[in-house]
Amino acid sequence: MPTYLRPTRQSEALAALAQGKFTVLAGGTDYYPARVGKPLSDDILDISAIEALRGVREEADHWRIGATTTWSDLIAAALPPLFDGLKLAAREIGGVQIQNAGSIAGNLCNASPAADGVPPLLTLDARVEIADAKGSSTVALADFILGNRKTLLRQDQLLTAILVPKSAHPERSHFAKLGAREYLVVSIAMVAATLQIEAGQVRAARIAVGSCSPVARRLPLAEAALAGKPCTGSLGEFLREDHFAALSPIDDVRASAEYRLDAALTLAKRVLNQLGAQT
Repeated sequence: MPTYLRPTRQSEALAALAQGKFTVLAGGTDYYPARVGKPLSDDILDISAIEALRGVREEADHWRIGATTTWSDLIAAALPPLFDGLKLAAREIGGVQIQNAGSIAGNLCNASPAADGVPPLLTLDARVEIADAKGSSTVALADFILGNRKTLLRQDQLLTAILVPKSAHPERSHFAKLGAREYLVVSIAMVAATLQIEAGQVRAARIAVGSCSPVARRLPLAEAALAGKPCTGSLGEFLREDHFAALSPIDDVRASAEYRLDAALTLAKRVLNQLGAQT
């Protein structure tokens, strides 16, 4: 019979991981639907009862989002405009039932190319905290996800938090997603952007696109092109097709590669126009 463990302390979870091979769950919103009609044979480590892993709190130089923090927790949290894009993405992750159960860390560890949480977190320069029985360390989210369903996480490790650095300059963010219908849909393309504004100009921009590559990607060419531009409702017009060269979309049942690229450009312009129009 499979083993099911539900520890209440992080140390207990890490000790279990050091001793055997477990599938780690928090909300299980990806794991269980993928196994409908199939026998459950995995040994499960359910970390949802570890209170220390849940919640959002402000630290001296960053915000800390606990691994088991749900999307509903995030939506309800009192956070600055920097997190507006991430909150918009949170509202796109399934229905309210999924948002109430699904965890932010689970979205990252599942490492789907269409994971809604990844693009906005990339534009927040997020890092992930990884722990094992010997201690913890952090790594940039951009380096944590290696490919479709692949991450740096070892079998004996646990993703314990997402860390978002603070900036000395005002920042604002936005997110947009395109699917075959308005709600409860896997994205065809999605775009997140964060802007640092100084004296009415873009001091720095961070833009990321999801569902158009095996891993959501930042667009360094677009980011460089926006630096110093006036922050207006037509900010998106500075984008060009060649700024999206880092992407590698595929043809599938949801859309063609060509359509995905065109959608990503259109969404990016809309997101930047929205941010630029904010006063």
